[in-house]
This record gives sequence, C-alpha cells and structure tokens, in this order.
Amino acid sequence: MGKFINKLQIDLLKRHVNPFLFCFFTLMFLLLMQFLILHIDNLIGKDIPLKVIIELILTNLAYMVVLAAPMAVLVATLMAYGKFSELNELTALRASGINPMKIIRPVLITSLLLFVGLAWFSNNVLPEANQKARSLFIDIRVKKPGFELKPNIFYDGIEGYTFLVEKIDGETDSLYDITLFQKPENNRDRAYIIAEKGLLVSKNAQALNLNLMNGYSLKFTQPKRGNNTLIERNTFDKHVMTLDLSDLSFMRSDPEDRNRSDRTMSSRAMFIVVDSLYKEVNKQVAMAGKDSSLIASRKYGGGESYFVHQQMSKNTNTKPIPAFESGYIVPNHFDNASTQRSLLSESIRQLTEYQKRLESIQSNIEWRKKRIARYLVEIHKKLSIPFACVVFILFGAPVGIMTKRGNFGFAALISTVVLTFYWVALIQGEKLADRLLVSPFIGMWTFNIVLSIAGIYLIIHLATGFSIKDLFKKSD
Repeated sequence: MGKFINKLQIDLLKRHVNPFLFCFFTLMFLLLMQFLILHIDNLIGKDIPLKVIIELILTNLAYMVVLAAPMAVLVATLMAYGKFSELNELTALRASGINPMKIIRPVLITSLLLFVGLAWFSNNVLPEANQKARSLFIDIRVKKPGFELKPNIFYDGIEGYTFLVEKIDGETDSLYDITLFQKPENNRDRAYIIAEKGLLVSKNAQALNLNLMNGYSLKFTQPKRGNNTLIERNTFDKHVMTLDLSDLSFMRSDPEDRNRSDRTMSSRAMFIVVDSLYKEVNKQVAMAGKDSSLIASRKYGGGESYFVHQQMSKNTNTKPIPAFESGYIVPNHFDNASTQRSLLSESIRQLTEYQKRLESIQSNIEWRKKRIARYLVEIHKKLSIPFACVVFILFGAPVGIMTKRGNFGFAALISTVVLTFYWVALIQGEKLADRLLVSPFIGMWTFNIVLSIAGIYLIIHLATGFSIKDLFKKSD
C-alpha cells in the first residue's frame, strides 16, 4: 500500500508539471505583450539600441515571474486534481481506506518549496531588476527623438535652433525654402537665416553638416557698451553649419547613482528605513510634548510671569482701570483691566502658535506613518504573493477534486474568477494600507487567510465528510 501511495503521489506531481509550464509561459507571454503595448511609444522613434530594449525587457521579466508563478500553480492544481477525480481514482482511493489528504501532502510540500524560492527571488533578485529597469526607463524618457525634419512643421529638437522647411527630398537629403532661427546660446548671437536650398551631410554619429545655398542671414549683436542692438545682414552663395547631435544620442546612467524606492529595495533595507522613520515619529511626538510643557510652565497667576511684571510696570505711571469680573480664572487675580486684556491676548497668541506647531507636527507624523505603511506593505507583499502558491494548492486541490473536470478550459474559468478577486483584494488592500485605513498585514494577507480557511475546510470535508451544517445539528 505504501508503494502504491508513493507511485500515486509521484504521478500527481508529474501531472502538475505540463499544465504549470504551459500556463506559466502563456501568462509570461501575455504580461510581456501588455508591457510592450503600454511602453511601445517610449521605445519607438528614439533610435534606442536593440541591446538596450532587450535589457529593458529582461529586467521587467522579474516582476512577471512573481505574478505568473502563483497563477500557474492554481491552474495546474485544478487540472491535475480535476483529472484525478474525473477518472474516478479518488473513489478507488477511498475504497482502499486511504485519506485523500495523503495525495495532497506532497504537492503541498512542493508548493512550500516554491514559496521559499519565490520569496527569495522577490526579496533579492526583483529589487535589483526593478532598479535597473527604472534607471533604463528614465534614460529612455529623457532621450530626445532623432533628427527628423518634416515639411512645414517647426522643429526644435536640436538645442539652440528652430527649423522650418517647406519641402524635403528624402532621397538626396535636400531641403528647400529653409528658415532657421538661431538662439543666443553658447557664445552665439541671435540670428535669422533664410536659404533657397540646403543639403544634409553626416559628419559623424554626433554631428551633422547643413550646407545652405543662395540665402542671407540677419545677425543680431549686442555690443558691450550701449543698449542698441546691431543688426548685421549678410548674403551668401554657400554657408556651412555644423549641428551638434550629441543630445539626441542615448546615454546610459549608473542605476546605483539613482535613489531607490520601496520596490527597488530588499526587505532588510526597508526595515532599516522603517526603523529610522519610527525614530523620527518618536522625536516629533517628544517635540509636541516639549512644546506643551513650555506653554504650561508660563504661569500668569500670582504675578509670577515676567510678562505680567512688564505689563504692571508699564501701568505704574497711568491711572489703572479697575479690573472687571472675567469668565477666566487667572485674569481675575489682577487689579486692572489693561493687564487682564494684555494677558488674554498674549495667551491667545501663544496658544495659536502652539496650535500651528501641533498641526505641523501632526502633518509630519502622518507623512512619516504613510511612508512606513508603504514600506511595510511592500515587505508583506514580498511574502504574501509567493505564499499564494501554498494558498492556491489548499484551495485548488479540493475544488479540482469536487468539480471532477480536468480540462484546461474549466480550470482557466475557475482560475480567472479566483484570480480576479485575489488581485482586486490585493490592490485594494494596498491602497487602504497606504492611506492608513487598515494595517499593512491586513491589507496584504486578508485574501490569503480567507482562501486558506476555505481550502482547509474543503479538505476536511473531503477527508471526513464534515460540514458546517453538522455544527448546527449538534447545537440543536
């Protein structure tokens, strides 16, 4: 019997391999296509080297692996156990007196190993890949489009110049009816150039010669003395200009020179940041308490305040106005109304300043708490998404057995419904945690916990026949 169980367990594990690989690579392809569709505008038309585009795609494959693996596990589990139940192998297993949990155990252990590997990947490989991809995205975003003149459209892609060309011959790189505005930059004077014809000649990868023919130029020169601008007119048969195209070339930057965000940091690095943020929050709280003690220590009763002594000394040479009965306790200790009024105005001023300081401290604390929540969300996410591999085994195995269908279409249908709820819950949980409405743990783990409880209940139901209805029967 033991050999039979081992063979059956190995057979079930093998049944997971093909559906898992097929679904995994299918999802990777779909995610890759989605990525290309979203970013195709940033990659085309900028003369970016193919090597850079391939590197950008490879670095973005890291997050796709983390997303695709749990989804592939769910589909493979539904198909493998659905086929197992469809062939009535479960009935034979039960007839032999074998607990169905034994056929789930090896797959569950495998999912735990996958969880550990995926969690390591998410914590060590994914942040570095995200940092490189982020750096590449920034480099691509700041790169200007190539030198592409279009007829009757102003072009200012080259720094310091604005072009307007009426006609372009693409075969000979000839330009006709050219208007060129030269900006007063880099020791150049402002100039206005008109030419009947021009010819573009490539000098090297970062420079381009523009040969202008039959035209004239207006050069606006600002003399060192005086405010009058000198206008110099020159006609030419041929005029050669060298255009610097270095700004149009793609430049790589070092990813390590860029600041890291929560998605480009390991859990250890984020814990360090969180710890420092907690210390800053405690400092802000201590500052608020210190300010309140300063306000409280400024006693006005009994004539102890320096401010009150000052007010009383000011009123020694004038006839004091008799004090009036106030609704406040402290002002009633003084003999004249002017001191009372000064005391009240000073108290209100200090309390207003204290209120503003408290509001500033409160906003600083809230900002730091939101940063803490964002880092903690990312830390929990590095574990909750990989742990979905285990959750989907707990839920998918009994569901697959109960549905008794091992075809891909049915498994894909159930997986689509479950994964839709899972990702919606994960995204909404992240948003709620970032807004401090729920804790990061609840935001990232709620659906995992709910689905795990549902899966454990279904496994117990398959193994023992236990149902929730039995609890109510016993209570009755």
